[in-house]
Amino acid sequence: MKKTIYTLFLLLVVALFIVGCGGSETVAPTQEPSTASEPAAAEAPTAEAPAQESVTITYMASQGWIKDAELELAQKFEDETGIHVDYQILPADQYFNVLTTKLNSGEATDIFGGQSGQTDLKVLYNVEENAVDLTDQEWTQRMDPLSLEMVSLNGRVYGAEIWDIVASNYFIMVYNKNIFADLGLTVPGSYAEFKAACQTIMDSGKGIAPVYEPMSDGWHHVLWFPMIGPRFEEVNPGLANELNANKVKFADVPIMAEALTQMQELYDMGCFGDNALSDAVADTNAKLANGEYAMSLTTLTAPVAIESEYGVTVDTFGFFPIPLVDNQLSPAHPAGPSKFIYSGSQHIDEAKQYLAFLMAPENLQYLLDNTDDFADLNFSGLQAKWTPEQQEYLDAYPAKTIVYQDVVNYVNPQWMDIGKDMVAMFTGTMDAEGALSSIDQRRADMATAASDPAWAQ
Repeated sequence: MKKTIYTLFLLLVVALFIVGCGGSETVAPTQEPSTASEPAAAEAPTAEAPAQESVTITYMASQGWIKDAELELAQKFEDETGIHVDYQILPADQYFNVLTTKLNSGEATDIFGGQSGQTDLKVLYNVEENAVDLTDQEWTQRMDPLSLEMVSLNGRVYGAEIWDIVASNYFIMVYNKNIFADLGLTVPGSYAEFKAACQTIMDSGKGIAPVYEPMSDGWHHVLWFPMIGPRFEEVNPGLANELNANKVKFADVPIMAEALTQMQELYDMGCFGDNALSDAVADTNAKLANGEYAMSLTTLTAPVAIESEYGVTVDTFGFFPIPLVDNQLSPAHPAGPSKFIYSGSQHIDEAKQYLAFLMAPENLQYLLDNTDDFADLNFSGLQAKWTPEQQEYLDAYPAKTIVYQDVVNYVNPQWMDIGKDMVAMFTGTMDAEGALSSIDQRRADMATAASDPAWAQ
């Protein structure tokens, strides 16, 4: 009996031992750790530790503000840091309405784009509440002083402007030299000469329209008016200061009414073609490249892009200033598309890191070298790429004073509304005086909302 009990006891011990060995090799008391098991043992803490969360920063911008080279730099930034940049590009005619809604509701993207200029910073974006102070960032020491002023308010820097403030900001007349030569035309030096050139082109029977002026985007046709601010200032010295002091209104300035009246005259003549109201900015280069239009109001770098896209050489095109009211001045225009970090962002540090990355000298040079729209950037220490034709224009028409959307308060924030007024002029529901009065009323409304003392009288 004892022998039987003892035998059963041994069988039970053996069974328990076999079950224990089958459950896990690592718990066998007599097993020595093998070399093959060492990597697994070393990786165990990593597998159990929480995985590092990837970060995505969002950036909302208007169509045309983000260049392909910047998207390439964003990918490089992600490769180096693991921080993904999600660009959200909106149509130009919708952008500012969407941006205003998001800022007012506290739902803005981590970085939001906006045109610089102190009025815009104060009235449209309220940067002192909605944007992060960037005054201490290293790149502010390398930015063009005029550009830096345009992204600053009350002595603090709130925006990062990376733009060609000359070649991409000088909206001027670009004309086809071959068409002009074939028709015996010379560069116009006055409005009367410009109008006569347009008529000659239309009368030539060659099926060429004089000026490609796209209006469907809502903003481009506005350029003709405030861009000739230097001419307004030449005829009326100190006018910008008087406008800002509320001592004079737009409707009180004869040359402004004359400029809009001349725009109306060009439209009525058919100088802008048959489809100006539905034409789009994106088609400008194609229209110039195929010779369908003789001229367009565009940038100094347009011919470079045309050569790249369509093979029409840059020396096919020449330049002259916007000819309304006999203007012969180039505009200084230091304001441009800029980047602001939203104060309510959960990723402020990452957004600052991205802006610093973009403005590293080697990355700015990459952006410049790989963007046809840029001939230079508004930072020191970069190698510009002016063509002989561009340099010839700059030498012939030096910029003297700043465009009115940069220097006159409460103009740039109503840009799209001015565009609607001008279309109303062209379609016969408003005249030049009415358009100027509308500008004055919107200026007064914005000034009152901003508690501008000049309007408190």
